[in-house]
Amino acid sequence: MPFLDRLQRWADDRPDETAVVVAGEHLSWSGLRDQAAALVSAAPAVTVLSEHNSIRFAVEFAAAVAGERQCAVLDPAWPQQLQDGITARIALTEPALPPSVAAALADGPPDTSFLIGLTSGTTSVPKAFTRSRRSWQESFDASIEFFGLTQDDKSLAPGPLAASLNLYALAECLYAGAEFHTLEHFDVGAAHAAVSHDGITRLVLVPTMLRLLSERGLAGGVDASGIRSIICAGSKLDARTLEAARRWAPNATIFEYYGASELSFVSGAGLGPGEPVEPGGTGIGKPFPGVDIRILDDHGAELPDGSDGNICVRSGMVSNGYLWGDDGQALRCFDGWYTVGDQGYLSGGTLHMLGRRSDMIITAGTNVYPHEVEMALASVPGVAAAVAAGMTDDLRGQRVVAGVVPSHGAVTATQLRSGIDDVLARNKRPLEYFALAELPVTDRGKISRQLMLDWVAGNDPRIRRLG
Repeated sequence: MPFLDRLQRWADDRPDETAVVVAGEHLSWSGLRDQAAALVSAAPAVTVLSEHNSIRFAVEFAAAVAGERQCAVLDPAWPQQLQDGITARIALTEPALPPSVAAALADGPPDTSFLIGLTSGTTSVPKAFTRSRRSWQESFDASIEFFGLTQDDKSLAPGPLAASLNLYALAECLYAGAEFHTLEHFDVGAAHAAVSHDGITRLVLVPTMLRLLSERGLAGGVDASGIRSIICAGSKLDARTLEAARRWAPNATIFEYYGASELSFVSGAGLGPGEPVEPGGTGIGKPFPGVDIRILDDHGAELPDGSDGNICVRSGMVSNGYLWGDDGQALRCFDGWYTVGDQGYLSGGTLHMLGRRSDMIITAGTNVYPHEVEMALASVPGVAAAVAAGMTDDLRGQRVVAGVVPSHGAVTATQLRSGIDDVLARNKRPLEYFALAELPVTDRGKISRQLMLDWVAGNDPRIRRLG
């Protein structure tokens, strides 16, 4: 089951308590149950849900996964032509709804699929994978244990519900019986108002959002002392974001984790108030509850501690695989060990994340992962954030370049070079540096290395070469 049987329980036990809040609009547990139950009889075998954040999104999503039904959540910001193409593909694979399925708001059999997940896409049709009800139940149990979610928590996930991070946070709260908050769209002022007036105790967001909330919260005197936990995903936290978050929310444990839509949670770590930070580190914690991790080579052989290779996992949280778009590399299996191609190594039980194989820079025969370079630069005083990428080079194949957002004033290429002397091997250091007026990010707040290269090629005013 994902969360519907639990929703029925909370609606019976606490009918008038708040379940979901979207931009100040409240819906109780009984209200959510009753509104979703009213839609179930008309819900098809597969619902294509393309909605901006709203109370109606939560209601329709609950109805869409009742019984043995499935739901595909599309980003409403995607072009209509792309959405139509995805809908047409889903129609071709749509199963018949079993005649035995009752029109009731209840969970279906654990091993049946309930979610069609879609990788990010803007022009080409995204890959689609499916998840079983059991995989999300096991994910809920693991994340609730790891992050310490309780029914007293009020979680704010200020990003789009169409993104897997926020959709999962909604469903996790419905499963745990915890109050869930979101906004119509990400807005710093609206998020601060929720923190100040709604008693938010838990944030679920990407690093760029956390930095904006923290820095502007400090400048504006927004009290975040009631926040007990911050869950960050998408990329590892840079030094400036972490420092600002710890000052703004001094009582929060800050969690960062590694996972993938196809794998669910893999590893994570929580940094409690006052705990020391490892500068420039690539470590991303220890395995999640119920997860085993191995580093395997491309033939499936296990590699020793400290050796780079494919991060492979074995857990009950892994997806069922792809409906379409699988090229044989996107989700690989080595005798029960699954990988999405992310590269890393284990050291003393801690997973170190190096990045996607597809992001790897090959320069003069040396493999360089941008993540390594970014973590090293982020530890340099005066650097707020860093982005590294591989630029085409006739001699080397690719050369490493990096853009940095200064934390204050100006930063020079000389400062950057000397700052990473003892952190990064010489053959992995950038050959060119750029100052960034802002981070190159997608509409979902994730870093885009290609966008930075596009800025360089187009002489964009947001990027300036450092001498």
